[in-house]
Order: sequence, then C-alpha cells, then structure tokens
Amino acid sequence: MSRIYLFPGQGSQRKGMGADVFPKFPEETAMADAVLGYSVAEQCFEDPGDKLSQTAYTQPLLFTVCALMYRDTVRETGSKPEMVAGHSVGEFAALFAAGVFDFATGLRLVQKRGELMSRAVGGGMAAVVGMTPEEIQGVLQAAGFTTIDVANLNSPKQSVISGLKDDVLAVQSAFEAAGAKKFVPLDVSGAFHSRYMRPSQAEFERFARTFTFAAPTIPVIANVTARPYEADQIVANMTRQVTSPVRWVESMQYALQQPEPTFEEIGPGNVLSALLRQIKSASKS
Repeated sequence: MSRIYLFPGQGSQRKGMGADVFPKFPEETAMADAVLGYSVAEQCFEDPGDKLSQTAYTQPLLFTVCALMYRDTVRETGSKPEMVAGHSVGEFAALFAAGVFDFATGLRLVQKRGELMSRAVGGGMAAVVGMTPEEIQGVLQAAGFTTIDVANLNSPKQSVISGLKDDVLAVQSAFEAAGAKKFVPLDVSGAFHSRYMRPSQAEFERFARTFTFAAPTIPVIANVTARPYEADQIVANMTRQVTSPVRWVESMQYALQQPEPTFEEIGPGNVLSALLRQIKSASKS
C-alpha cells in the first residue's frame, strides 16, 4: 500500500484553522510568531484586520497549519507516507514533509513567496467548469485572448485561467457562449501561475538560492513536471512554479499509478479530496 499525503493551497484557509495543532506544538507556534512577526493563532482564530484572505498572510499561515498537521499525523501514526504532493503553495508543506528544509526555512520561503505574489496587481483569475484544458485553449484562441494563460489544471473538467483582470472578465461571455457550465472570477489581486508573475519569480529565485536544501527523503510530486522532484531540481521547480501551471490532474494520475495508493488530505478543508474523486471518476470512464 502507498500512503500519499496531499497538502492544499490558497483558498483552503478558513477562520479557526490550526485550533487542534497549535496547542500541541508550542515551540513551533512560537517560532512561527517570531519569524512572521505576528501571532499565528490570533490571526487564524480571530483574524484581526481580515488578513486571512490576503495572500501575504494566507500563504505562511496555511503552510504553518499544514506543516503542524503533518507533524501531528506522523506522531499519531508513528510513520511517514510513501509519497507527498501539494497544490501550489501546498507544495512547500510537501517539501517540508520530505525533509527538503526545516520548519523555519519553510516559513521564510513561503513568507517571501506570499509577499512577492501579493505585490502583483492588475491581474485576475477565473475558474472554468465543464470544459477540458484543450477546450479552454480553443475558446481563448477563437476569441483572440492570447494574453491569458491556463494556470491550474485541477480536474478533467475544471481549470483556472490567469491574466490581466480586464481580459479575464472580458472573456467570460466567450466561455458562456461556448457552453462552459460555470465561469467563476476568483478573489485574487494577481495573475498567479502565469507569465505576468515573471518579476516575482526572478526575485523569489534569488531569495531561494540563499538557502541550502536537502534531497527529498520521500518522493514529492512537483506541480511543474507532475513527476517527483530530483535533488538538483529543487530551486528550479519551486521557483518555476510561480509562473507555470499547476498540473494537478497529471500529478494525481501519476500518484494513482503507485501500488495500492491511499490518499489523505493534510490541511484545512477537503478541496483536493473532491478533485481527486473527479480525476478518479474520469479515469474510469
């Protein structure tokens, strides 16, 4: 049997997350407070200033909760999984689980990533439901929106597009006319996982190269390649991820090829579990 742990990305955060793990890991919680410069428990429980949904706060808080939930799970079960994967920023929790970096380093990396991504303005994203990635590309080309990228390939019939906000909103009518079941603009300030994040990617790469990373002790499926990280790809994969699409469908298809795979979502919510069900269903049809 192959136990595979999945770590969710931005959008899974919720008020009250971490309530079960912060008291169990007082040293790590205090470390997170010191690195981030605010109380993670207070921000997660009370959300002063409504910052929980702001990228600069969401990403390090989500990493903190997922990392501690992982430690709690390992402590309870007495063993580690055979493979891990994370969606977008969730990949950093997966890398932590695989021993690529320690908790403090992960915090600093994700804090910087969230800070850089929060600076991106003028961008937008939207979820397109009921179309394959190929169909989505066809609509974009037919409508002349060559400035929009497909950012997240979440399930066979659900992807996210990313680009300049005005372009993303303007293309909605083309998708509705083409038969999309839903077109849902997302509450983000930037065009994440698209060409428009290249300045952020370049700065994040410079920051990431100031750290030393270890080879993964268990396979980590990379969003960029939908295959396990190699020791010499760590900085390249984690930085390319900022501008590259999240190839989640292919990642889960690879995971499903493992011997007797069983999956557990480590983090708040069950978004990835729902996507996995859709991916499994499509593979059977």
